Amino acid sequence: MKITEQQIEEFVEMAHKVGRYGLTVCSSGNLSWRIGDEVLVSGTGSWVPEIRKEQVSVVRFADGEVRNGVKPSMESVFHLGVLRERPDQTVVLHFQAPYATAISCMKVRPKSINVTAEVPYHVGVEIPEIPYYRPGSPELADAVIAALKEHNSAFMLKHGQVVCGKDFNQALERATFMEMASRLAVLNGDNLETFTDAEVEEVEVKFLGKKK
Repeated sequence: MKITEQQIEEFVEMAHKVGRYGLTVCSSGNLSWRIGDEVLVSGTGSWVPEIRKEQVSVVRFADGEVRNGVKPSMESVFHLGVLRERPDQTVVLHFQAPYATAISCMKVRPKSINVTAEVPYHVGVEIPEIPYYRPGSPELADAVIAALKEHNSAFMLKHGQVVCGKDFNQALERATFMEMASRLAVLNGDNLETFTDAEVEEVEVKFLGKKK
């Protein structure tokens, strides 16, 4: 399947929307979108909120081979790895939203950010924490792929966050609710009241189809 000019333009708009939502600044973060047997990835060094068409890399899904001469983000290895492990997902977004990144840099982090029903429903009942590894390293790629194999979001300690989605809107929704909950957690500090186990289970049963 050949990537079309329209799909590249759609990808650019997706990236700009990530910026408008305040989830990335300058060259922080990266975005990918699988379309058939190819993947669009934000180019290395590109600014996601201002990315241009000529900065979008087209890579082969099977092995990551660059198809259009644009070098992909150095984090493209974990993007492709997640998409291979999760055929139900087509978009991966690595972002550095202010409050979620603040949590990822805390010595003592909240045990949970399940502050509203939207968090366990959209972001995940449990959000794994990925230890710090150098950005672009094989160790980081392996850790992200492992974390998102059974989860839809993760904190990357001293780095940022990552989510996946069946489409761009779902990935954006997960990232936005993750940042919203993180903001509430940071602002409330020790006064934060999160969902009880029973309240989380009710969300799982009512909205996620979990059996009691």
